[in-house]
Amino acid sequence: MPAAAQVETTNITDPQQELGELIQKAFEATNEGKFPSAENVWTEIIEKFPDQPAAWSNRGNSRVSQNKLEAAISDYEKAMELAPNAPDPYLNRGTALEGLGRWSEAIADYNHVLELEPKDPAAYNNRGNAEAGLGQWKTAIADYSKAFELAPEYAFARANHALALYQNGQPKEAIRNMKNIVRRYPQFADMRAALTACLWEAGNRGEAESNWVAAIGLDSRYKDLDWVAKTRRWPPVVVSALDKFLNLK
Repeated sequence: MPAAAQVETTNITDPQQELGELIQKAFEATNEGKFPSAENVWTEIIEKFPDQPAAWSNRGNSRVSQNKLEAAISDYEKAMELAPNAPDPYLNRGTALEGLGRWSEAIADYNHVLELEPKDPAAYNNRGNAEAGLGQWKTAIADYSKAFELAPEYAFARANHALALYQNGQPKEAIRNMKNIVRRYPQFADMRAALTACLWEAGNRGEAESNWVAAIGLDSRYKDLDWVAKTRRWPPVVVSALDKFLNLK
């Protein structure tokens, strides 16, 4: 998920009240999942206050949410031009580059974020995702570990770490970690679904099926292998295990 940037509302010659109201309107649309509306409001803000780097960055976020990745990258680059030392536009451009499969360029952006903010857990997690895109599983595992070392409640970093362990030929450790995550976060659909796949592969059919009931009750998208592989981007071995479960192979 892209990082929202804070918009400065001080030292603006135009009425600050208007800018504040527009920002509130944009974030409300975002929180309601109305990303085209949010994009339109950010565009209005940019037209009236073009020197606000956070407005460009946030419009980029609304575009990523609509899969307008090239347009989002252009917005992030304008934000970088206006605020070259702000880490968020680099972090967010990395996410958009990942969406285009441009893994090495994404890694370069995450490296730059870590130069600016050496303890940014999202940059470590995202760099792990890009490394996973290149099939560099051991390196990804190390980055995911660093992410949740810096932010112990970073559930998705722990989940990505467990999935990468499974892909890396460490199924017992992966399943143990997945179970620990589910105990800690019982509403975490991603790990419920992953446990289903990995337990089914291990022959623990009853436990797999009970986790599946919970997973689908929380998020039905895990029935869609294409979504799991291309949007959630599980590792190939875990996707294959879910395929076997779904098709009872």
